[in-house]
Amino acid sequence: MRYWRTFLVVGLAAAVLDVGATATVAAAQPVAASAAATPYCGFRWGSLLEQHTATAVAPLVNVRAGRHACFDRLVVDVSGKADGYRVEYVTQVYRGGSGRPVPLRGGARLSIIAFAPAHDDDYRPTYRPAKPTELVNVSGWRTFRQVSWGGTFEGESTIGLGVRARLPFRAFTLDGPGAGSRIVIDVAHRWS
Repeated sequence: MRYWRTFLVVGLAAAVLDVGATATVAAAQPVAASAAATPYCGFRWGSLLEQHTATAVAPLVNVRAGRHACFDRLVVDVSGKADGYRVEYVTQVYRGGSGRPVPLRGGARLSIIAFAPAHDDDYRPTYRPAKPTELVNVSGWRTFRQVSWGGTFEGESTIGLGVRARLPFRAFTLDGPGAGSRIVIDVAHRWS
């Protein structure tokens, strides 16, 4: 009989503790859910490192940009599968190989490293910008201030992106156009 009373008391105590823990967790969830339910322009944004490890390497062939209602977009076109990149805010963007600084206008700097060389297998250039300090004219844009070429070295191409301030961004890859693909970097016009 003593065994059953002890078992019953311990069981009831555990149930009370479990209910209390569940109530605490349940109370915390709506706060997190409501914050996640109101992303800016329907997307989730952040300002920390975004990267994807490369498994295939294809040459970089173009850099272009576009303006959207909620963000400015930078697109790095690759002739095959765009599979690797590293995008992060830094105090200074540096040229691949030489380590020299890439000067950029704006209140913050994004370092964009595409795991894609700007040459083919025979080292013939696949991307040679006419004006390396102004890859794309972004004068008057809401977020972008300057897009500058940092060069290509050991299979990686560096692009410096000067932005108005340290604003949230996202990075991802898309297939196309054609057999190519692209690395996309969106920088929001504001924090949500």
